[in-house]
Amino acid sequence: MAFQLFSGLVVTALLIIISTFIARRLRISQHLWPVKLPKHVDLTTGLPEPTAFSKSLETALPDSVIYPHNAAAFKQSMNSYWAQQECEVVPACVVRPRDIQQLCTAVAILKREYDEREKEAGKGKAKGLFAVRSGGHSPVPGAASIKGGVVIDLSLFCAVAPSEDGSSVVIGAGAKWMDVSKVLDEKGLVVVGGRNSSVGVGGLTLGGGLSFFSSRYGLVCSNVISYEVVLASGSIATVSAATNPDLWRALKGGSNNFGIVTRFTARSFPSTKIWSGFLYMPASQTAKVLAAFHGFVNRAISDDPDIAYDSNAAGPIACFSYIHKLGLQAIAVNLVYTKLPENEKKWPTCWKNSAFGSLWRLWSTCKARTLTSATDEMNALNPPGRRQVFATTTIKNDPATLAATHAAYSDAIASMRHVNIKDLVWTLVLQPLLPEWVRKGDANPLGLLDSNSEPLVVVSFTVNWAEQRNDEFVKATTRRAVEQIDVFATANQTGHRYRYLNYCAEWQRPFRGYGLGNWQFLKSVSRKYDPEGLFQRGCAGGFKLDAGDDEA
Repeated sequence: MAFQLFSGLVVTALLIIISTFIARRLRISQHLWPVKLPKHVDLTTGLPEPTAFSKSLETALPDSVIYPHNAAAFKQSMNSYWAQQECEVVPACVVRPRDIQQLCTAVAILKREYDEREKEAGKGKAKGLFAVRSGGHSPVPGAASIKGGVVIDLSLFCAVAPSEDGSSVVIGAGAKWMDVSKVLDEKGLVVVGGRNSSVGVGGLTLGGGLSFFSSRYGLVCSNVISYEVVLASGSIATVSAATNPDLWRALKGGSNNFGIVTRFTARSFPSTKIWSGFLYMPASQTAKVLAAFHGFVNRAISDDPDIAYDSNAAGPIACFSYIHKLGLQAIAVNLVYTKLPENEKKWPTCWKNSAFGSLWRLWSTCKARTLTSATDEMNALNPPGRRQVFATTTIKNDPATLAATHAAYSDAIASMRHVNIKDLVWTLVLQPLLPEWVRKGDANPLGLLDSNSEPLVVVSFTVNWAEQRNDEFVKATTRRAVEQIDVFATANQTGHRYRYLNYCAEWQRPFRGYGLGNWQFLKSVSRKYDPEGLFQRGCAGGFKLDAGDDEA
């Protein structure tokens, strides 16, 4: 008996040691991929000579135009993208305006060229002419670059300026969220902003934006007081609830379809440190994690005061990953509490008393930290320099649909196990989206206000790998997984039309999910401020309002 007990203890100890070793390899695999361009990508040879159009930009803005033959500067600009695919979409030149007047000049030249091409090709027939880059974090090829065209690089619009009374912050559209949090950490302030330090302010905010603070204040877009925008005419517009209110509302999720936003004025709030981190668990905990996720999110509609939803809690964000190189699966769950506990070394009560508090885990990184530290940790899970794909859908917080979602993830793994996909990391992410959050802050056109109080779950796939030859297979596999989830959700009436724009794949149509009325509103605003369609057809990157038909 004693021998059997001893043997059991030894086996258990060995399993823990092996699991810990594997988990640490997993963390290394996710965090430390080499960040470099593949050798076969050549950014500077075989490109056409500058055109009359690009020369006109250079004449007007001699210090702001970068050509491929300026190899060092051009390569640096191209390598600033997060996803490898975007690095490979090579433009004819990059225009990096130094101030808003230079940007107005560039837009005016782009508009003239666009008008000339419209005359030659016929109205509505001119092809993409330029793209706009804020942070360059989208994995969609061409989202912020354009082959043979012009990239407008907003990286110099990166200032972060808190107001004297601490109630607002002016943020340049070319800043990244790390730039924002570093300034605000020192002031004891936060904005409703990004959760990943390397994501750009412009793209996230114009796409709606989920935040650690959404449960308290609403979406990122719903906390923008005003915008500074360069319109298709080359003029500058100040956009707020009092000035151009239709455009103000349209920019809260309408993406880059109306002009180039150069700065945002966002509400700011007092805050010191937050409590955050990840729980790392073996895949054997899947059923318990799904149950814990469902139970915690359902607190939003619970009548039991002892388990009421705590608006200081952000998440949970449940990540299920398959590491192809190791042939292993693992789970990471992000927990955040945006009000620092009195005892920084203890878990906040709402998380401690949840099912997550008792889950067996390999280790936890949860602790009190600055917002910058929390967003840096999120960024470390998927650093730049790799091929990337996103895709998303939305479901209700239904146990059977959550299980079916994980089954779609697992089915895809079975199809990939015998394919040689170098350094593949296949990740399913589940995170809550509560209608209550959407009702906080300013109104937006996302189409979520007409939802009942039932909690929603944003489902997303985040996939990265190393080699171009696997691109189409990975994209097709990801699409099949999303469609498999949608089929189940539709059959069981547990789906939702909304698709979070910032997680959409290139084949998805997020504006259809806003509802027909909101979609038509966005189109009408686009026609009012950009009647010739410069940002619909001339600007190639991003999701366009005219894509698809008028069914919603």
